[in-house]
Amino acid sequence: MASTPQTLVDNGTVTGNATPTTGSTTPHQHQHHLHHTGKRLRHFFRPDGRKVHIAGSPDEAEHLRRTLSTTEKDGTFDLVIHGSPEHIEALRHTHQHHEDRHKEMKAKHGDLADEFERVIRELDALSNELHMISEHAVQLDANFNKYGFSAHLRTKDASNDSASTSLYGDSSSSFNKDQWAAERKLGETMRFYQKPIVRQYFHKGLLWRAREAQEVASYELFIDLFYVGIIAITGDTAAEHATGESLLRFVITFVMGWKFWSDISVLISWFDSDDILRRFSVLFILTCLLGFTTNMAAAFTETYVPLVAFYLAARLFIAVSLFWYAWQIPMVRGSMVGNGILTVVPAAFWIGSIYLEEPARQGLIWPAMFMDTFGQSIMVMFQRPPNFMGDKYIAWTKKVFEFFPGANIEHRIERTAAFVTLVFGSCVLGLLYQSSVEFGINAFFGKAVLGLIQAFTFNWLYFEIDSFNLHTHAIRRHVLSALTWFSIHLPFVMSFVLSASALGVLVRAHDCPDTPLDSLYETFIPRSEDHISDGLRWFYCGGLGISLACMGIISVSHVHKKIPHQRLNKHWRLAARFAVSLVIVLLPLAHLNSLDLIGATTGLVLFVLSLELYGSTCTGQNILWERNCGRSKCQYLARCKVSKKELEESMKSGNVINVEEIAAREVGEKGAIGGV
Repeated sequence: MASTPQTLVDNGTVTGNATPTTGSTTPHQHQHHLHHTGKRLRHFFRPDGRKVHIAGSPDEAEHLRRTLSTTEKDGTFDLVIHGSPEHIEALRHTHQHHEDRHKEMKAKHGDLADEFERVIRELDALSNELHMISEHAVQLDANFNKYGFSAHLRTKDASNDSASTSLYGDSSSSFNKDQWAAERKLGETMRFYQKPIVRQYFHKGLLWRAREAQEVASYELFIDLFYVGIIAITGDTAAEHATGESLLRFVITFVMGWKFWSDISVLISWFDSDDILRRFSVLFILTCLLGFTTNMAAAFTETYVPLVAFYLAARLFIAVSLFWYAWQIPMVRGSMVGNGILTVVPAAFWIGSIYLEEPARQGLIWPAMFMDTFGQSIMVMFQRPPNFMGDKYIAWTKKVFEFFPGANIEHRIERTAAFVTLVFGSCVLGLLYQSSVEFGINAFFGKAVLGLIQAFTFNWLYFEIDSFNLHTHAIRRHVLSALTWFSIHLPFVMSFVLSASALGVLVRAHDCPDTPLDSLYETFIPRSEDHISDGLRWFYCGGLGISLACMGIISVSHVHKKIPHQRLNKHWRLAARFAVSLVIVLLPLAHLNSLDLIGATTGLVLFVLSLELYGSTCTGQNILWERNCGRSKCQYLARCKVSKKELEESMKSGNVINVEEIAAREVGEKGAIGGV
């Protein structure tokens, strides 16, 4: 008697509703239309057979009225607005009718009616559960609209959906009397320790995740602020002596410091353990980071041993934590042990490097850095072995790594975005100087303004150009694109920090006209250079060009929405960006002074921004103000692995379109899904 739930797939989104019924019905043939699958009731039938359509708003009511006037010309329907008196009256009248019918059947059939009701309840419960785990891909709050659709994504909810008393099946409006009473009387306390819970995990190609989005904790922002200040110090130290040796030391210390931030981010994203012990763990790692930072300046002359000691203290603490999680959570034991081993092995290289002198020490530092940086990527290759590895090895990995944790896409993107924002903002601080004259509008101020324009333009490109009109985010697109997105942020941030540190020196330099040294405040006069070295030019232009190219790679890793009649498609715009990046990298060969160099790079960066803004518009569209584009009006197109014919047949017959079949078609073209 229950209607068949139907899943419609359109342009990469999933919607579910009760199957509509066509044709006329008798008063005793429509009871099954009151059944629904967790969505708001869209229509039902009165006892006399009239169909009642429910609109969510007056605008929707007007749209339904126009549609129904053509599809149901006989006029045997009622149209009400959700929550209106007419809606309530129709529900009460129909409810009373079915209550009377229920009592009549109970009196007439007795035990047979009770048994029939029990069987129906069991069937409904099993059908809903089967629908959720096999055909219903994910709840719509999994940010399909922001990060793209994934047929391999599932949501899990700790709450009991059967406890919902909402007629419309909306879990947000469900009411649990016992839970409400408990939360009303009692507050929450933070325990010293609570058993960690895996936030989301992969199992046989599917990602099971919590329905709600993971929020960024306050102490995570504290970590970001602390770390951004530290990386600014590393950049300033490198810019003071712009040599190849300084660049080598900058890269080593920056990558080592990056591991502090990434390790904390991964553990917080993987496991939910909101207790006091986690706060102390984070504080211990930050203490190690502070000790690491205090030994960076003279690391390769006097303080290399304490530098490595503080770094290994944090890394080995992470390894112990991973082994602890492996013991506490057997479900992900294989993955945790593997990550722990990949954390411990590089420690042997770091310890060995203590007993060597330069340059032999570099032979152990770089293998250790490689394993630290790409350890998680190596672990992914173990968890997702390629077919050429052999059947025995694949069977073994499937058994050992049957479950492994994944990163929450909302949390990871928000954390990364917040961190990049802080990097952009902190780099602007290096442009600040103090003037000692009454009217200080000169070349110093002009260079600072140009540097500010550069930072603002980079922020614009990263957040509002490359992250705009996303069809599928890199993390949800594919495992390789996800690894690329994760990995490319390290050289992106590192090169931008190096460029911004060199830019601060260029702004204070008085090697160009209209830069009177006495216009600077007395504390800045000793920091002003009368000549800029070639090394500083390469630091500035190389860092700026590489960071711009890295942003292009980040954009390539995403799938953007395709808009017909664009003046320049994404590939041509990115090709121009990479060409400009190459020009910026080679600009030191021109031997320009500080003002000309900053002006040239700012002009090139603004050219990239202008090209993106102009190229993303449509032909025939006025780029200055909005107007009707006519036939060239911009539209969003997205390829879906379901044909229009299949959708039409599904709507007519009420058959289910299984998203697993769609996923199989996607896998056939681009490999295993790597989205989270």
